Amino acid sequence: MSLIDIDYSGLSGRKAECLPGCGMCCLCQPEILPQERSYFRTSHPKAMVRNGSGGFSIALKKGQGSCVFLNNRKCDIYGKRPTFCRQYPFHFYAGDRISAELDLSCRGVWTGRGADAESEARQIASESQDRMVKALRESKAVYEEFYSICTDAGVMGDTQSIRADISSNIQRFADPMSIAEILAAALDDDPLSVSGIDFRGEADPEELRAEAMEASLSSMSSEDPLNLPVYCGQDFGWNMFQASGDRVTWYLLTDAGDLEEVDSVRPESIQLGKPDAEGMRVLTDYIGLLNSRESFLGSVFYKMDDLGYEDPMENVYAGSLAASVADLMWRASMLDAFMGTGFGADGIRETIIFYDMDRLDAPAVGAFI
Repeated sequence: MSLIDIDYSGLSGRKAECLPGCGMCCLCQPEILPQERSYFRTSHPKAMVRNGSGGFSIALKKGQGSCVFLNNRKCDIYGKRPTFCRQYPFHFYAGDRISAELDLSCRGVWTGRGADAESEARQIASESQDRMVKALRESKAVYEEFYSICTDAGVMGDTQSIRADISSNIQRFADPMSIAEILAAALDDDPLSVSGIDFRGEADPEELRAEAMEASLSSMSSEDPLNLPVYCGQDFGWNMFQASGDRVTWYLLTDAGDLEEVDSVRPESIQLGKPDAEGMRVLTDYIGLLNSRESFLGSVFYKMDDLGYEDPMENVYAGSLAASVADLMWRASMLDAFMGTGFGADGIRETIIFYDMDRLDAPAVGAFI
């Protein structure tokens, strides 16, 4: 019997399978939980490396590639792999409750085949009850403090009403001109209602392109390959992108852990594309998913804290969602410039595969467990 109530609604109707030869999840450096350390100390001591939190993680090839246990795109210790490896592509976010979320950067969640996602997540959660109970107790305390500060600062909002406002205007968040107007309106001092914006279609498209480019490039500007965004292509190639100087460079990460340059482009030369009708359908579905995710709400709370509790929750929420879509659309435009992916349903789907892992990695008031 479960000791805690977990929200699995985000997994309803979804399936997930592991695609042979993919290995995307093996680029994530998993932490080794305390109860798993004995096995690795005894059997694979050289595969353990210290991490920034004082614990241990699995070593990566050449310190930047895939897991050292991945060979020929197969795991050498599959039956003994760490908990966080077993958990992928499921994420459990602890806020004022725990919610199960699906990482859409996993290509195996797009095929419509495989195991029932909710059943799989329930099984994983049943094996991690103690860890989840502890995490929820800690995250609830953080959320209570956050709500108290927001109330005292006069910036607290009704999250249910905010999400309903977004949901009734979801098409606006998929339209570049409307995104620009939402971003501008979010800067006002008064609480924002997207339904109340007088959309005129008069925003400067060049200004939006520059803002979207800046958001995307900031995620690609690290000198450490471990922090660069990764796109697992349809051929299962591990594509990485780095912004440096006046270029964005496309690299291919090899199975041996080397980076091979493929191409580069001046980011200013990339024009912001617009999805066609089918691409718009895929995009609006994804925006709706973001609007329902507890982890996205947690990232909004983190930003409010970072801004010093000066902006209404409604404004930070709408602005964050609009900025996220702008980031995604610039990435779609970059992928199209490099690979000709386009802006139809397939092109937008590929961009979501490229983007979603980074979206889930965004700082949040709560924590993934």
